[in-house]
Amino acid sequence: MSVKRINAHGHVLPYQKDIPSFMKEKEVFWISEDNAFMCQKNWSRPVTHPSFFVTEKLEWMEKNKIDHEVVITLSQLYGNGMDKDLCFDVIRFQNDFQHQIQHSFPSRFTCGFVVQPAFTDMALKEIERCVSVLGLKVLCLPTHFLDTDEKWKSIADEKTKPIFDLADTLSLAIEIHPYDSEKMISLEDKFWRFHLIWMCAQTADAFHLYSAYDFAHLYSDTRVCFAHGNQFGQIGYGRRQQAYNGRPDLFTDSANPRDTICCENVYFDTLVHDVYSFELLVKRQGVSRIVAGLDDPYPLGEMDEIESSYPGKVLDDAVQHQIISDHERQLIWHNNVIQWLGFVPPLNA
Repeated sequence: MSVKRINAHGHVLPYQKDIPSFMKEKEVFWISEDNAFMCQKNWSRPVTHPSFFVTEKLEWMEKNKIDHEVVITLSQLYGNGMDKDLCFDVIRFQNDFQHQIQHSFPSRFTCGFVVQPAFTDMALKEIERCVSVLGLKVLCLPTHFLDTDEKWKSIADEKTKPIFDLADTLSLAIEIHPYDSEKMISLEDKFWRFHLIWMCAQTADAFHLYSAYDFAHLYSDTRVCFAHGNQFGQIGYGRRQQAYNGRPDLFTDSANPRDTICCENVYFDTLVHDVYSFELLVKRQGVSRIVAGLDDPYPLGEMDEIESSYPGKVLDDAVQHQIISDHERQLIWHNNVIQWLGFVPPLNA
């Protein structure tokens, strides 16, 4: 049976028993014994839905007619600010866990892997291992990383070019996802502002640099997807174009912002929560550049137990509002995801 609906943006937590002891001993990451909280040093977050874990995830997918899911790595394990040895162990655990999920359920999950750009040599070796040994083909990168000089840098940076060079050689799909904004922005953590505002701003900033450095054309054999629709980046295009035209002295050696619009190897997921934001995404980038993304099982994902939410709602709303056709909705759920992932022949369940 052919896969019909592919979710290009989901997450799976390891069970508490599957996390090595050093992760809790060094306060990096652990799950409470009752599986009710995910924890780090001075931080905890409730596990808000059973489908954070793989067995329950499969049940949730069956219930919601999700045939296949791309499992993105855990943002809490990007490794920003860790020393190199600890970062090596954490990254390796995360990627081995992702491999285990994909290996155990190949018809249901395609799993990504992560590297820490601050340690370039380590990152390149881990990419080679994940692709050639673990069989993982989706490289997950943070929008920003804390470099060894203690400065935050965009993922599109001179330092990351060797990573993109290798990804291009291997023709990888890439997911660019925000996190750690509260470490970058000195504001009180109130009303979930870092997830609602600043993570969106991080993605827009990463896209700004990615576009300005013309990474899409420099690395044309990669296929990059920006999380959460790059929602702020879509609405900010006009301001960027105005700046490029009005202050050319500030854009020396920069590509024109319009060069990354409708670019054939740049994708955006559908998680914008709002049919009018989705309409802008369609008009700005085109249907062929959009992949279905639910960000499940987080409460900011399209989750069925949240009021006025369910998996695929924004796509259904877009059809109802005649923004896309039913056929285009099917392309976003399936063909476009296949193209981003680079699967030939098409994935089968």
